[in-house]
Amino acid sequence: MAAPLAARASAETGAAAPVSPDEALQRLMDGNARYVANQPINTDHSAGRASRAQGQQPFAAIVSCADSRVAPELIFDQGPGELFVIRVAGNFINEDGLASLEFGAAVLGIKTILVLGHTACGAVDATIQSIRDNTLPPGHLPSLVNAIRPAVYDAMAAEPEDLLATATARNATLNAERAQTAGPILGDLYAAGKLKAAAGIYDIATGKVNFL
Repeated sequence: MAAPLAARASAETGAAAPVSPDEALQRLMDGNARYVANQPINTDHSAGRASRAQGQQPFAAIVSCADSRVAPELIFDQGPGELFVIRVAGNFINEDGLASLEFGAAVLGIKTILVLGHTACGAVDATIQSIRDNTLPPGHLPSLVNAIRPAVYDAMAAEPEDLLATATARNATLNAERAQTAGPILGDLYAAGKLKAAAGIYDIATGKVNFL
């Protein structure tokens, strides 16, 4: 069912057929290089507005932190309609996130999922402090901390010099692995070579994404 639905999305937008997973990832890399060099090409966001009203066909999904300094379309120099973005503090994938990614892959035809962490992530740092202090934050924040705990425990076991950076990278990697293998939809597409997931860390100071 995924192929016909993706084809329909393509017909609605008049866009080219979805690119391969490797080509989609390279497009993100190229866009980030333009962003770092301050040479964006996607600056007229009114262009294509009428055609976008007819449908969408993003080529990649970005699972990013809700941090206000992280703006995927800017970071990867992509225009409206090109990225399917899921945001939550700590850039982890829960059941709702999986459902969104399944929709993006099966219906919209995305080829690449990038889980994007970032430097100085407050959500990861809060999880580290929660573990060290053996306390939980108030309100609904424990659900966020508990989702990030596995990555922090993995990082602690390695006794790194920079625990926050290591835990942030591990969190992105773990969630990319989940995105790539979660059945039945995403895992099946990955096994068929139609979908790939990757992890990256956005350096807020330089604008560069380090692909892990």
